[in-house]
Amino acid sequence: MTAPTTVFSETARVHDLIGIGLGPFNLGLAALADPISELDCLFLEGRDRFDWHPGMMLDDATLQVPFMADLVTMADPTSRFSFLNFLKQSGRIYPFYIRESFLPHRREYNQYCQWVAERLDSVRFGQQVTSVEHDGETYVVTTATGERHLTRRLVLGTGTSPRVPECAASAVAEDGPALHSAEYLARKHELVTRRSITVVGSGQSAAEVYLDLLTDQPDHDYQLAWLTRSPRFFSMEYTKLTLELTSPEYSAYFQALPADKRDRLLRSQQSLYKGISGDTVDAIHEALYTRSVGQGGGGVAGTTLLTNTEVRGVTRTDEGYHLALRHVEQEEDYEMDTEALVLATGYRAGIPAFLEPVRDRLRLDEQGRYAASSTFSVDHADREVWVQNGEEHTHGFVAPDLGMGAYRSSVILAAILGREPYPVEKRVAFQEFGVPDRFKIQPTEETR
Repeated sequence: MTAPTTVFSETARVHDLIGIGLGPFNLGLAALADPISELDCLFLEGRDRFDWHPGMMLDDATLQVPFMADLVTMADPTSRFSFLNFLKQSGRIYPFYIRESFLPHRREYNQYCQWVAERLDSVRFGQQVTSVEHDGETYVVTTATGERHLTRRLVLGTGTSPRVPECAASAVAEDGPALHSAEYLARKHELVTRRSITVVGSGQSAAEVYLDLLTDQPDHDYQLAWLTRSPRFFSMEYTKLTLELTSPEYSAYFQALPADKRDRLLRSQQSLYKGISGDTVDAIHEALYTRSVGQGGGGVAGTTLLTNTEVRGVTRTDEGYHLALRHVEQEEDYEMDTEALVLATGYRAGIPAFLEPVRDRLRLDEQGRYAASSTFSVDHADREVWVQNGEEHTHGFVAPDLGMGAYRSSVILAAILGREPYPVEKRVAFQEFGVPDRFKIQPTEETR
């Protein structure tokens, strides 16, 4: 294969900002940057079109945040790129109003993002970035098409990639029905032909996959199991004062903690952002209850739910997979066999390989992760490179929250421009985090 010819884009035009990757966060940044005339922006995406988690685009799935957590509204409620304007322009604002639900369907949110992307001249699809270099003055972004784009600044929005437990990595890499939930819909037809399917995971994706397979089970007659390492199938905590932990104040408090304490705190907060929506939990129980009534009461044949269960090993067999399991609380090893395996084991952030030529310009922590500043910059000078949804370990679980995307974009734009094109809220929570200054013990002459 002949390598693509390298050409400079637009006669070596130097952009003020290039965004790499186009998930909801960089798309929101592109929408908010669009009316700012002094900013010359370009956003590059390797895919041919915007498509948000297509493997989990189930018909009935909704967002877990209200429609105001769109790309722009929390920064600029008057923006033409708002979700409500999308509904108005597509003739659906009254049906949405009559529906009386704040939570858009996931498919609807994807359509909205596609609608916004189609209206932005700064967005380029089919531009897979292969390398980022620095020529001493500007960043040189090269794509698989051979184009080279020049920019003074970068915003990294490459998102996260599917996390597969090490014990199952070889099974997923082989041909066979062992897959991450990110591929679920694309490969569901393979799963339902098997005699048994096991879902592994504790969050929303695991619950949605299990419910979808439970609903289709009578038509295919497979055995269905759901395993979670958690002590229960816990629902996401969604009370109002808990939601204040997504505030700028809490994020600042979290950033000021030592790194090891931040990591421990994140693990303890999983029910705040990795749990299951209460509606999904209730729907699963109702489906199981209805099935049990049809079977004369008692348990439900054909399905197994196991908590406190850690998958220690996955071995390929002639008929599927042998799972080595460990009951966490009873500290007992056990095993089971399954013909198909769905790993709803989440996603992880990482540093893309294309950044290797400029790695020395990035500020990283001891574990090689982005060390993001309060303005989400990750370069040593704090004025060249920013990250979107790669700073969970520095800013807390707010990083992947769609509701705070517009806030982060506002902060990034303010850092670039030296002014706030959109007001950046400094305080939104009623509660306070940390020790308030007014209550701190003042040093005395003896302690000074």
